[in-house]
Amino acid sequence: MANKFAIITGASTGIGFELATLAAKDKYDILVVADEPLVEAAAADFKQFGTDVQSVEADLSTIEGVDRLLDAAGGRQVDLLCANAGRGLGHGFLDQSVSDWRKVVDTNVTGTLYLLHKTLPAMVARNDGKVLVVGSIAGFIPGSFQAVYNGTKAFVDSFTDALRNELKDAEGVTITTLMPGPVETEFFDRADMMDTSVGTNPNKSDPVDVAKDGWDALMAGKASIVSGWKNKLQVAAAHITPAAVLAEQHRKMAEPGTAE
Repeated sequence: MANKFAIITGASTGIGFELATLAAKDKYDILVVADEPLVEAAAADFKQFGTDVQSVEADLSTIEGVDRLLDAAGGRQVDLLCANAGRGLGHGFLDQSVSDWRKVVDTNVTGTLYLLHKTLPAMVARNDGKVLVVGSIAGFIPGSFQAVYNGTKAFVDSFTDALRNELKDAEGVTITTLMPGPVETEFFDRADMMDTSVGTNPNKSDPVDVAKDGWDALMAGKASIVSGWKNKLQVAAAHITPAAVLAEQHRKMAEPGTAE
């Protein structure tokens, strides 16, 4: 058993899988969680690095799911938390079911906040701990045909900035926000966006690179990191571009039927 312990959510595939790999390589014992049985296969892969690996299947859009994750930790001190679990949803807002958009809000916002609310007090009490929250550059862009998802990421990006300020006196506790752009994962398929320009774009970021950017920023105690130079330019442009223009630009890549 290692002397440091990490929890990584959404770890069955994509960015979360790569973050868990980096944590295991860095000799953290890890607890990985996802809302699908595939997380068990992922956990088996992480064991090659010689640390203790636990996995739990839990729905982090629910309070009960987060509690199940925390129960699996068995009261062990959490030295590092990667709050990566997230859910997307394409199509127009009025075409989405209430249950579908609620799942996005509850996964990206409610579940993330509850996990932070339960994990951070112990870190603050001992003045030691690292947290990585996966936001998105989508939070800077009005997301036509992806409006709920982009709205939740705007919340996450803003919330972590505010929380970081609230906890600034706990200098041993760092909160890092990772903000990638489109990444080559199962995200767009699961969000029913494979008939869109962004969903079929072959030039999406590699999750290995995104996770490494986030991990390096986390280890350095940085406040935030936008992964990828093109995304950095897009964020800079978003600060000076009218919202209506940004929304129209997003429409051209996210509206159903825009895939080439």
